[in-house]
Amino acid sequence: MKKRALGNSGLEVSALGLGCMGLSYGYGPATDKQQAIDLIRSAYELGVTFFDTAEVYGPFANEELVGEALTPFREQVVIATKFGFDIDPADGKQRGLDSRPEHIKQVAEASLKRLKTDFIDLFYQHRVDPNVPIEDVAGAVKELIAEGKVRHFGLSEPGAQTIRRAHAVQPITAVQSEYSLWWRQPEEEILPTLEELGIGFVPFSPLGKGFLTGAISADTTFDSSDFRNVVPRFSTESRKANQALVDLIGQIAKEKEVTPAQIALAWLLACKPWIVPIPGTTKLHRLKENVGGAEVQLTADELREIETALSSIKVEGDRYPPHLAGLVGR
Repeated sequence: MKKRALGNSGLEVSALGLGCMGLSYGYGPATDKQQAIDLIRSAYELGVTFFDTAEVYGPFANEELVGEALTPFREQVVIATKFGFDIDPADGKQRGLDSRPEHIKQVAEASLKRLKTDFIDLFYQHRVDPNVPIEDVAGAVKELIAEGKVRHFGLSEPGAQTIRRAHAVQPITAVQSEYSLWWRQPEEEILPTLEELGIGFVPFSPLGKGFLTGAISADTTFDSSDFRNVVPRFSTESRKANQALVDLIGQIAKEKEVTPAQIALAWLLACKPWIVPIPGTTKLHRLKENVGGAEVQLTADELREIETALSSIKVEGDRYPPHLAGLVGR
């Protein structure tokens, strides 16, 4: 697989990464551990060198899984993980946000152990903490970088001003946020800011949490523990309304003799050379399909056709329920 540089940082990764969250958390029951390890190792064999996890996925279980799976080729891969939540060690429940510098350092030490590594390639603040100045957060990560425990600093779901303030203290390598054919808000402020500052962009949910693949309809039911049950965009009414977008992507895919998922990923890769999507999956055939998306080239005419068609489709439903919506864009 081709490589891409995340902004001006010098960090080079595969054009597509693997979002590992869904193997342990968020989309129903956790995948069998050995199957999950096999999937992560298959991704590496297919050319993926960029793996995304977080302490809160599980919690803790996903980092342990990623650490074990990647141990045989640790020096050949880039591991991203995240800090910023206050997690009760007794029951694993989130008790809110905590990006105090002393907590960041505690999380780093715990993540290093779970990941079975001496350094974290990319350490993101998972959500901006309104109670801790971002300068203090950036300063704490700067110290971890000086100690060799962390190599690169990132932010997840920040607002543009937060990016600027953090970057002035410790250069940011990557910003992670949702971005796809059905969530394009980053184009308004975030992408121009990143381009100006030379920061890479890592879209999560590049396949719209599965919706853009065409495998989900208004009749689909999700496991009771699946996060999508509380997402307004996945209400039955929203799914019916948003089917028009899936139909459009399916039509373009058919003309190009590829799959809808591959069109969605190819579109992201065509947007900017410093964008690295991280689709997640629990299935080997989907992993292979996603990796194939990195080989699909969209022409300027095809991109214009997609843009024109998208302009006539209004996507319905918010991407987060109200209690989570307030945590993004700070």
